[in-house]
Amino acid sequence: MGTSPSSPKLTIPRRRFLQAGFVGTVGLAVYSGEIERHWLEVTRRNVPIAGLPAAFDGMKVAQLSDIHMDEFTEPFFLRDAIHRINSLDPDVVFLTGDYVTFGFGTRKFAIGAAWQCANILLGLKCRHIYAALGNHDIMIGAAEVTKALTDNGIRVLRNSYLPIERGGSRIWLSGLDDPVNGHPRPDLAIPASIRNLPGEPVILLCHAPDYARRLLADPAGQAVSLMLSGHTHGGQIRLPLVGALVLPKGGKHFPEGAYRLGSMQLYVNRGLGTVGIPFRFDCSPEITLHTLRTA
Repeated sequence: MGTSPSSPKLTIPRRRFLQAGFVGTVGLAVYSGEIERHWLEVTRRNVPIAGLPAAFDGMKVAQLSDIHMDEFTEPFFLRDAIHRINSLDPDVVFLTGDYVTFGFGTRKFAIGAAWQCANILLGLKCRHIYAALGNHDIMIGAAEVTKALTDNGIRVLRNSYLPIERGGSRIWLSGLDDPVNGHPRPDLAIPASIRNLPGEPVILLCHAPDYARRLLADPAGQAVSLMLSGHTHGGQIRLPLVGALVLPKGGKHFPEGAYRLGSMQLYVNRGLGTVGIPFRFDCSPEITLHTLRTA
């Protein structure tokens, strides 16, 4: 009669396998939660824009998005991002939404986080700072988040526009209300009076990038040379051969980076913070430095 294998020969390799799996899981959590989540990258890119006045050629635009203050983004990390932006010496800073997080803590806590975020943003040496709101900002309270920003010297564009002047020339900066939880009005942000003016291109701040598809069919949107967005966090967690595990409503078609959509260029910043879980994998946080060039 045969003998069965002794139990130690079976259980020891299995135990080692489980131990290795546990160590690997802990290591992955530490890497994605502490290392990559704080591994801030600066993406530098030249952006050729048709009709850009010579006075704006070489203008440096820093973009920061999705700060999500105090859900998982610590004050020291936002200060680090500000230090990095200051070292780039931008001419203007564009903020593309979600300064706080809806659903984390109470509404009172989130409004306090908005003020904390805005107070820390005072550390930016460049005081030409313009902002759009994101879906979380709308859900927390657009008026409260806007007041926190504006009281700290940041101009919020919500279905509105303004000229940026330089060397006797000008371009137009427009900002839309968030397309996911707000009420974007392209006719107000990009009125007929500023569309397709020779030598006066339009740059648009719009939190959710998928709205670009809607704009392509709108006369207002067709006048936009460059649209800057955030919202997606680049997917936050991306796996090899799979890509982003989850993309939010309003950010499923354009996860991150640069896109050419007819005459419009779109750039989607991966953002600074995280939502849901304090992890990033293969998707580090980002500051973008756009250098405008005459096409």
